[in-house]
Amino acid sequence: MAHIVVLGAGLGGVPMALEARRELGRDHKITVVSDKDTFHFTPSNPWVAVNWRKAEQIKVDLAPMFAKKGIEFVHAAATEVRPEANQIALENGETLTYDYLVIATGPELAFDEIEGLGPHGGFTQSVCHVDHADDASGVWDNFVENPAPIVVGAVQGASCFGPAYEFAMILETDLRKRKIRDQVPMTFVTSEPYIGHLGLDGVGDTKGLLESELRNRHIKWITSARVTKVEDGVMHVEEVNEDGTVKKTHELPFGYSMMLPAFRGIPAVRGVEGLVNPRGFVLIDEHQRNPAHANIFSVGVCVAIPPMDTYAVPVGVPKTGFMIESMVMAAARNIRDELDGKEARHVATWNAVCLADFGDGGVAFVAMPQIPPRNVNWSAEGGWVHLGKIAFEKYFLGKIRSGQAEPFYERALFEMMGVHKLKPDT
Repeated sequence: MAHIVVLGAGLGGVPMALEARRELGRDHKITVVSDKDTFHFTPSNPWVAVNWRKAEQIKVDLAPMFAKKGIEFVHAAATEVRPEANQIALENGETLTYDYLVIATGPELAFDEIEGLGPHGGFTQSVCHVDHADDASGVWDNFVENPAPIVVGAVQGASCFGPAYEFAMILETDLRKRKIRDQVPMTFVTSEPYIGHLGLDGVGDTKGLLESELRNRHIKWITSARVTKVEDGVMHVEEVNEDGTVKKTHELPFGYSMMLPAFRGIPAVRGVEGLVNPRGFVLIDEHQRNPAHANIFSVGVCVAIPPMDTYAVPVGVPKTGFMIESMVMAAARNIRDELDGKEARHVATWNAVCLADFGDGGVAFVAMPQIPPRNVNWSAEGGWVHLGKIAFEKYFLGKIRSGQAEPFYERALFEMMGVHKLKPDT
């Protein structure tokens, strides 16, 4: 009997454990290690931050759900991964030994890389974690009593831009519903070279769609932006030319700000030779397997993907839920094949499918593959995107609560967008 340890219990780790159980049956031991005892549906965090959802509504208690599937759950932070010994050291003093390790930790949020950035010591809010979003909801309650300028966006090195656009539009929608939109100037600040780049060089006409959306909602924008410092109520931004020179400096006043940070690998893996790149992201081959340590796999935001191009302001590549799911399915099947004495052969599709909610509408896009040139390059907008994301949230959380391992994104998103003929095969 092999012992498979999944490190992390987010959008990558939970489906990974469930898919591994489905692929491997009950003949092998599966253990999930997480520093949190609940799963939360990260795409709903922007709604939590404006009190359209309560944090508890998008959480699932992990231990009882995993118990139903015969999966052990260890609620403890990992302090060190030791590939040479096939061990993980835990904060509680325990050491776990594994035959196969799947690293699915997600990222560490690098707020400290910019002075004054982030919650808990900084001056900006975050929707990267449900606890941050929950804290931001209280700040939002206070803000709407005293309207002032808003700055929203993503800093240099960020790789996840969709939630920044979503949150800017959701804030704008909420302000209109409260009939105080006219009192709140808004600016969108992003490291992207153009609006709608998304770390993907655009998908379909995301440039035109998102520029139009920002104009219609009277939201100004600054692209190729480098945030140098955040002070209480003022964001210092350099607008950068293609050659790296500073085109213009901005001092943006704000009463409320949410800026997505750059990501890096968690401390437990950073600096482990052969396992990670200099930012601490896990190196993998086409089978989701680490080249230096063949019994270590990785899925999700923590995997290393090189940027699409070199820009004057660093722009990372996103890992969307649909793409993560394809990684999970490939990793689980490859571990099964290796346990059966076969060669790993499954490859993740690495396609991007996204529903970006704007509070009363939204933009959807499909990129196959995620990195151009593409076989499918499609985007669309409409109120159906907002309704579709609500339906998907309910669908996904229902499946997680019941411990059902199936291709959530593949089935739900493709059915909702009516593009069954595009369904990829892992």
